[in-house]
Amino acid sequence: MINTVMRGGKKSVAERVVYGAFDRIAEKNKDKSPMDVLQAAMDNVKPKLEVKSRRVGGANYQVPVEVTSDRQEALALRWMIDYAKGRKATGMTDALASEIMDAANNTGSAVKKREDMHKMAQANRAFAHYRW
Repeated sequence: MINTVMRGGKKSVAERVVYGAFDRIAEKNKDKSPMDVLQAAMDNVKPKLEVKSRRVGGANYQVPVEVTSDRQEALALRWMIDYAKGRKATGMTDALASEIMDAANNTGSAVKKREDMHKMAQANRAFAHYRW
């Protein structure tokens, strides 16, 4: 997670942000550890299906494909961090903590992104036979 937050090789800054977010989560959730909250958030954000473009006979089709477990984790982390950056009212530490807690509660922007991706895959399941 720290390497995903890191920008421009500033690992100590990224560590401060991530550990600060874990401290904020620990303050707000006394009964659960921050790692449990992060694991619940990851489970709620991981996409099962995605669509990939496939060109067949001059037409582009959005073909639904299953997502590998490594890509699921990478996408979940990336989405949570990107949406935390989008919260401009607070600092990155507070924004990341809020996004993780929202995802753990099955709300928030990252969960909505996963739902939108699943809806797109469902809508295009007629083209599943173009899977390669």
